[in-house]
Amino acid sequence: QVQLVESGGGLVQAGGSLRLSCAASGRTFSSWTLAWFRQAPRKAREFVARINWSNNSTYYIDSVKGRFIISRDNAKNTVYLQMNSLKPEDTADYYCALGPGLGNREYDYGYWGQGTQVTVSS
Repeated sequence: QVQLVESGGGLVQAGGSLRLSCAASGRTFSSWTLAWFRQAPRKAREFVARINWSNNSTYYIDSVKGRFIISRDNAKNTVYLQMNSLKPEDTADYYCALGPGLGNREYDYGYWGQGTQVTVSS
């Protein structure tokens, strides 16, 4: 059974940094993609970034390019989201998700973590 466990959220001032982690277990993940989504209060969940487990290709939404970095540690089956220069609009619950393709939609991912809260104060 696949399990995704996020950690690393918290409260940070604008301009600060946080690193989120997503530990995956339960199967081999070669060629799969792990993504980060976020959901701000009263807003729909949105895609943030993804990384392909086999070729390390990455993709980001425009609003986080140059500030967020997604990376993976194969030995630990863990994906990280380093978030720098955080803004109040980055405040949201962040979720990691795992799927077989390279999509940016929620339905592209069949496995989800429980989420971790990020709050950026102004």
